[in-house]
Amino acid sequence: MVRAMLMLHTSDWHLGRSLHRADLRAAQAAFLDHLVATVRTEKIDVVLVAGDVYDRAVPPVHAVELCEDALLRLHATGARIVLISGNHDSARRLGFGAGLLEKTGVHLRTQVAALARPVLLEDAHGPVAVYGVPYLEPDAVRDELLSASDPASDPASDPASDPASDPASEPASEPASEPASEPASAQPVPRGHAGVLGHAVRCIQADAEARGVRRRVVMAHGWVSGGAVSDSERDITVGGVGQVPAELFAGFSYVALGHLHGQQTLARHLRYSGSPLPYSFSEAAHHKGSWLVELDAQGTKRAERVPAPVYRRLSVLRGRLPDLLGSAAYARYAGDFVSVALTDAARPEGAMDALRARFPHILVLTFEPEGAVPDRRGYRAILAGRDDLAIAAEFVRHVRNAPATGGEQHLLARAFEAVRAHEQAED
Repeated sequence: MVRAMLMLHTSDWHLGRSLHRADLRAAQAAFLDHLVATVRTEKIDVVLVAGDVYDRAVPPVHAVELCEDALLRLHATGARIVLISGNHDSARRLGFGAGLLEKTGVHLRTQVAALARPVLLEDAHGPVAVYGVPYLEPDAVRDELLSASDPASDPASDPASDPASDPASEPASEPASEPASEPASAQPVPRGHAGVLGHAVRCIQADAEARGVRRRVVMAHGWVSGGAVSDSERDITVGGVGQVPAELFAGFSYVALGHLHGQQTLARHLRYSGSPLPYSFSEAAHHKGSWLVELDAQGTKRAERVPAPVYRRLSVLRGRLPDLLGSAAYARYAGDFVSVALTDAARPEGAMDALRARFPHILVLTFEPEGAVPDRRGYRAILAGRDDLAIAAEFVRHVRNAPATGGEQHLLARAFEAVRAHEQAED
């Protein structure tokens, strides 16, 4: 029986990120333990990490240590690793030492000039070319993209660095019977995400054709049409447009996408792995995981979801404070990260402390009173004709959805009198 190539597609680790200030280091470490165990158990040939390894350009030390440890353990399984930079990563920092790591089977694709230089793998069906496209900020990379398919422009493009990229093993190009068309790298690069990514894809297709490799895998970081967004992705729109058409990726055996945090399938060969952890309450209903992808001679044979471990569930609760505190129906949320919207007619005093006693991991509290009608007037209209005391009392009513009491009115009046007396004394 011929063994097909096995790939594990993951992305958007966002190491160093927290959730409303809740520390997620233990959760991220647990996911990476799971990832390494999956690679070892399933005998994965190549791990595809599709960007946003870190949450910010200058990650904290503990995040760098966590990443280094994960890469060391993944490498120890015998799998190759291909990793691209995302829009949260610093491409220069993440790509440090790429040429050296290349020789060990850890392939960092963070430079625009290297996107058409594949990692060449081999199985019983023949060669597989894996191309890593780092996140492309349109206006920043348009000029650099012109050199994307020129090997001389890539300082890390040493054929000896890739055991499978020996030029002697590649088929010689046949003489063209017609005048050659303008190479993809020499064509002008259109503006916007679709323009730069489309140019990158044309460069990749041209390189694969020149090598005679039929099975082509692409990794990219961006928003492809049809993908569902969540609240935790950073906006990458340019000129109001952030999406690229899925048709750009026609003809590839598999496309490993990163950026969107929901695990989703846009086409049989076109998938987002999503983030391994929920990074906003809009992801409370997400099922997190990775994709285990099997390639046969024709391309993608199957893609199987590998569920990620659940560190702590996210739950969004809505109701009156007495119900949330007293009803047995809410007992099952005691161990969750919780976001609560209170619907009491008036804002209860000490609500957060009371809720934390029942839900120790509450992270968000909002006040959304039932039946409240928002004031559509502008700020100037709301203040017109009111003195300082009336404005302060209206603020109390706005925050609490209940008017200031007589005692509160008296305190506010005394505060304003004290301020006026102090100003007069200074004059």
